[in-house]
Amino acid sequence: MPDGLRGYVERGQYATQITTVQRKGEPVTMLAVGSPVGTATRPLQVYFLFPLSAEQSTLRVVQSTLLVGGMVLLVLLGAITNLVTRQIVRPVRQAARTAERLANGNLDERMRVIGEDDVARLGDSFNEMADSLRQQIQQLEEFGQLQRRFTSDVSHELRTPLTTVRMAADVLHASREEFPPGLERSAELLVDELDQFESLLNDLLEISRLDAGVADLSTEQLDVVAVLHRAIDSVRPIAENAGVELRTDLPTEEVTIVADARRVERIVRNLMANAIDHAEGGPVEIAFGGNEEAVAVTVRDHGVGLRPGEADLVFTRFWRGDPSRNRQMGGTGLGLSISSEDARLHGGTMDAWGEPGQGACFRLTLPRHSGGSFAESPLSMPTTRRIADPGALLATQSDRPSEPDAEFDAPDHGPARLSEG
Repeated sequence: MPDGLRGYVERGQYATQITTVQRKGEPVTMLAVGSPVGTATRPLQVYFLFPLSAEQSTLRVVQSTLLVGGMVLLVLLGAITNLVTRQIVRPVRQAARTAERLANGNLDERMRVIGEDDVARLGDSFNEMADSLRQQIQQLEEFGQLQRRFTSDVSHELRTPLTTVRMAADVLHASREEFPPGLERSAELLVDELDQFESLLNDLLEISRLDAGVADLSTEQLDVVAVLHRAIDSVRPIAENAGVELRTDLPTEEVTIVADARRVERIVRNLMANAIDHAEGGPVEIAFGGNEEAVAVTVRDHGVGLRPGEADLVFTRFWRGDPSRNRQMGGTGLGLSISSEDARLHGGTMDAWGEPGQGACFRLTLPRHSGGSFAESPLSMPTTRRIADPGALLATQSDRPSEPDAEFDAPDHGPARLSEG
């Protein structure tokens, strides 16, 4: 008997204790019960040992049952969770994949709808939205094709009568000195307006060729600096009439690229004409830069500038920042759009920046070889910090005619990118 149990019993107390005894060389767990017994001669103690083998076996069975049942329950819970998750997540993933394919232009893509639960209603709504989008896109494409066909047809139909009117106007203009003063001025105005109309018609014809995808590049190896000088010389009379100073920062050495000289000159001429028209009498700065991959030209004015959001619209057809403002040249609103398309044909980009009252800056970047690629433009765009007044710029730089504006060295902080190159 354990000493502790015997001590309790000897003190006249009833006691029990779980103990392990050796039986046939093996340990056996037993319940020991001790109780004092009174006699006439001397006190006695009675001890009983009850083996707990059956109880231990039952306990092991219960433990094994609980363990196996717990594992089965965990597996069952996992399977139910996975099933419910798949039933909910799979349609969502399917909707995401379908939306991606729709965004990539596959307008016939639809979701599979099974059942009548909330996910099925989501699929029905998604498919209805896809049908509506396809219908609207098709209507827009048909409208765009009709618009392009109308532009092309009108442009070609007006070419013949314009040629006839031009011939008659040239005859009248050549004989204007024989007319009275009023008729002489009318002949001059007729020729000027015909020039504007012919310019608009040429722009419309160019737009129709670009829309039809038949515009091609007559590329050749050319000196881009010489092309820039020709473009500057072509707009210099306009700048002088408007009282605008043209400031150039061009290299003196030859810089060769492979491009279409006519289109490059037209891009730069359109940019400078636009800058002169919006300069409000301030200077217009033309800068050039290049690296091993690309060349770039920036045209900067210090006029009215661009309001927030207008940098994303300047290359839109027929868009004008302020139609009510007096214009120097009466442009068609197609020049910048055509310039952007010309840059895209070369694999280049057109960027725009502007702030109200601080002017605007346009950047043309072209690869050294037509259709090539480049990592970044050799010239940076101005920042949004405030610049000096154009009058102050004129006064400050009168002693330094060849020094470019310091803002051309500022880091580029994300101009509006409108290109597909």
